[in-house]
Order: sequence, then structure tokens, then C-alpha cells
Amino acid sequence: MADFRMPALGADMDEGTILEWLVKPGDQVHKGDVIAVIDTAKAAIDAESFCTGNIEQLVIGVGQTVPVGTVLATITEGAPPRAQRAPGAPPVRKKPERPPRPKAPRKREPEGVAAGPGQPTPTISPLTRQRARDLGVDVATLRGSGRGGSITRADVERAAAQQRKAAAKPAGQPGRRIRVSPRARRVAEELSVALASVHGTGPGGSVTESDVRRAALTRETGPPSGGTAPAGVAAPAEAAPQRVTGQRPPAAIAEPAARSAAERTRSMRQAIARLMARSKREIPHYYVSTTIDMTSSLNWLRERNRELEVSERLVPAALLLKAVAVAARQVPAVNGYWEDDQFSPAAAVHLGLAISLRGGGLLTPAIQGAGTLGLAELMSRMRDLVIRARSGRLRSSELTNATITVTNLGDQGVESVYGVIYPPQVALVGIGKIIERPVAIGGLIGVRPVVVATLSADHRASDGYTGARYLTEISDLLQRPEDL
Repeated sequence: MADFRMPALGADMDEGTILEWLVKPGDQVHKGDVIAVIDTAKAAIDAESFCTGNIEQLVIGVGQTVPVGTVLATITEGAPPRAQRAPGAPPVRKKPERPPRPKAPRKREPEGVAAGPGQPTPTISPLTRQRARDLGVDVATLRGSGRGGSITRADVERAAAQQRKAAAKPAGQPGRRIRVSPRARRVAEELSVALASVHGTGPGGSVTESDVRRAALTRETGPPSGGTAPAGVAAPAEAAPQRVTGQRPPAAIAEPAARSAAERTRSMRQAIARLMARSKREIPHYYVSTTIDMTSSLNWLRERNRELEVSERLVPAALLLKAVAVAARQVPAVNGYWEDDQFSPAAAVHLGLAISLRGGGLLTPAIQGAGTLGLAELMSRMRDLVIRARSGRLRSSELTNATITVTNLGDQGVESVYGVIYPPQVALVGIGKIIERPVAIGGLIGVRPVVVATLSADHRASDGYTGARYLTEISDLLQRPEDL
């Protein structure tokens, strides 16, 4: 029996709230499956199972806020054991095989239709259910095309495509197309907000989650209605309403943390303030910087992109991140954690990215194994993290194991940045804007593209000589971009 506990999704997290259970007692889960959505001071995070087994009990109900480390559910590890023959028992004889009977042609049922009365409820895996959540598809309306009538990923995506087509021209507003993110659509359904009445503030007028929540808060809502607790969930002391996966909750109890954008920003700033105060109070920072000539890197990048499709072309940030990660493998004293009054080097480089959120605040998810990824894969994961961080779809594992963090403010026009270390890490790299500057080369003045790279490091784990060696390694790698 294993305990699934409230994870510490960053050093600044003390407690979390269960927003939704994606599983129920008896469900089989695999390591890495998303089984719950947890609300933190910064964002709603998809929590993953750390083992394979069957859900035994959901201990904490939806809406409850508990400290980090609290048992949320229990999991019976491993697959169910196969029946074994007792010693001395006669072997089981297999029945003689019969010739297969010709099967009558099966009548094809229309896709996307819910199971009728008396029909068994179709099965769906946790990952497929999560995909349905992301796309705003109600699985109760689907007819599965998989084995035994199970709902597959293709069924979900087909239904999502039909929903998008139906939403392209809302009733009463012919010709108008509402652009809305999957998460905003789901929140709108849960809070009973008509998307046609929401003013979108996203790119191109798209409707965001914040727009939906703002619309819900500005209207008058009725009194809360009671919910039903899922089987196996311990009822909270004040009988907080619970949510059953697959059922749409009343608007008033859809999410206990349905806070306004201003409230969430204030909560996030408080969490960041506590962590940064702790960092400056406990960590003896030292700072070093260097100016890196980017001529070789940009020339190589220009030639490389000529061979690639437009959608696959690389940006300078990919080269910079790869150099930071590879250099961390060469200088391991900056890649790891300070814990129990000693430095613990990390076995791999999980590169944390400081990502600013549109509503304010920031998150630092990690690119796993960044030092071993190719440039194209690294850039793909970077873009994916940025999109999911800003839409609230990060996984718990992406927020817990960064070994060194990068903050890149070059797109904001900043030439250099000296960051604050994210404990228990021991280093943070700052990247500024690539600018043209006059540079003396061989006694002659020339104009070259350069970037300022800085290092904020923990003096308990390393010293200035090590920090300088690390930045020099980054610079050397960027002079040989073909080796990255």
C-alpha cells in the first residue's frame, strides 16, 4: 500500500487544495498518470501518480485545503496477482478449441452518441479523461469505439472537433467565431457562463480563463446547492460539496478556488515574496557576469534555418538554453541542491525556466534532461512549457525537480539581469538581450552581436572561481554552435 500525498510543488508551497479527482476507488493507474488537479498559490497543477497500481481510497475530498505531506489517497501497488495452482493439484485442462463461428455483420452505431438505457457505462482511461478535460469534452455524451465500447483518445478529439465546428457560429450571432482556450471553455461550462457574452482579452480577442472568471464574478449567483461525495472519499468536517468525475457540478461549487485574477495575483505575489525573502535571508549570494560574442552562433543559426521549414526554425534562445545546460554538466558544482547543510549534485540537468504569467507573477517549470536534448526538441519543449504555464496546464513533476534555473529577459529589452536563487537550488543564470556593440578584435574596432550572461550562485556550494569557469564554458560552447 502506498500513500499519495500532497506534493510540495516548489519551495514556496505550504498547502494545496484539491480542485478535482480524475480517478475513483478501484481505478487502475500507471506511474505518470494525472490523477488529481491541485490548486496552489500560483496555479492549478496536474498531480501525477508516482507508482502503478489501483486506487484504494480517496482520503481528501474536493474543496479541502491541506498541508504539504498530507495523505490524499491510498494506492495498492502492482497489478493484481494471477491465480496459482495449489501444490499437488491436477493441471487445469484446456477445453478443446472449436472452429470459429462466422460473425454476423455488426451494425455500425453513430459516433458521439451516449450509451442508451440498460447499456453499461463505457470505460475510459485516466489519460483519455484528462485529454477530454483539456478539450472541454463531456465524456458522458460519448459512445466509445474502442474494445468493449471503451472511449478512446480518437473519440474525444473527434467530439472536440465537432464542438469547435458547432461553436464557430453561435446561435443568434451568425458569422461570429468565438476563440476560446480549452481550459476557459471548461471553466465556462462549470460556472455556467455563456461564452458569447464574455469579452475576450487574449490574443486576437480570444477568451481566456481570467475573462470567464471575471464574467462569473460580476454577475449575481444563486445560493449554493449541495453536491455528492464520490465513493471512498472521507466527508470533510463541514460537509464541503464534492465533485464526481464525469459529472458537471453546480456553478456555485464548481471550484472552491474560483478566485478573481486580482486575488490569484495577490496570492502568487505573497508566495513569491516569502520564497525570495527566505532565499536572500539564508543564501549567501555572489554574482559574476560576462559578455559573450554571438557572431558564430547567429551565423550558424542563419545557415541552419535555411534548411528548415518555417515552423521548425530555431531561435537564439534555444542555443543559449542548450549552452547553459551543457555547461552545467561540465561544471556540476552549480547544478544541484543545498540540503542538510551540504551540497548534493544532481545526476542530470533539469533546466528550470522562469516564465512570466499574463496576469502577473511567474512559474519555474523544468525541461527534463535538457543537456541531452537536441536543439529542435529543446525548443519544442520550451514553447510547450510556456504555453501550458500560461494556460494553467502544468504537471506536478515539472515543478519539483529543476536543478538550475534560467531567467531570460532579453525579449523585454533588458541587457542584463541578476536573479535571486530558487532554493534549494544553488545557481540561477540570467540572459539579457542580444545587442550590437563595438568590439576591439585584433587591434581593430568592429560591431558584433553580444549578450550579457550573469550567474547568481550560492557561496556555500561554490565560489567565484567556479562561477567564472561556468560562464566561460557557456561562452566557449556558443563559439562552437555546431557541437551543441
